[in-house]
Amino acid sequence: MAVPVTPSQTVGPFLRIGLDWLNTTEIECADATTERITIEGRVLDADGAPVPDALLEFWQASPQGTYSSSATFRGFGRVPTDDDGAFRLTTVKPGRVPAPDGTLQAPHIVVTIFMRGLLRHLVSRIYFPDEASNADDMVLKLVPHERRRTLIARRAETGEARLTWNVVLQGADETVFFDL
Repeated sequence: MAVPVTPSQTVGPFLRIGLDWLNTTEIECADATTERITIEGRVLDADGAPVPDALLEFWQASPQGTYSSSATFRGFGRVPTDDDGAFRLTTVKPGRVPAPDGTLQAPHIVVTIFMRGLLRHLVSRIYFPDEASNADDMVLKLVPHERRRTLIARRAETGEARLTWNVVLQGADETVFFDL
């Protein structure tokens, strides 16, 4: 009896099946003096419709600018989108880390996006608004000026500790994605 090969062209709408135990909507930081930040947004397709079955992974440095995982800081979160394409992550602002050329990068969070129909995952970054070091960031400088806004979160109207950042998959406001 021949067993059919599983299609390789999609990760499927399977991200909610069997992977829920891996979801972490909060990046833990045991330092009680570090301000918590909530980042929320939506994943939208080319027509502006929500993507209800995407999965976002967030990787970031500690507030001190290190990537080492410890009992006091785990720089990883995994958040599925809901039926409206929305996601929410609570974390802390990362510190600056060295770039390959030795300069310091602006604080940022690396985001990997998985969803049905993608042959390869997408990679982007979230930068922080009103961050002076954004102007000198090696990666942001590679992005045309008019497109940088797709990488910089906006302050939510509800307070300082809330940011909004949307992922737009195609179109005029398409989020900048990086080739790795």
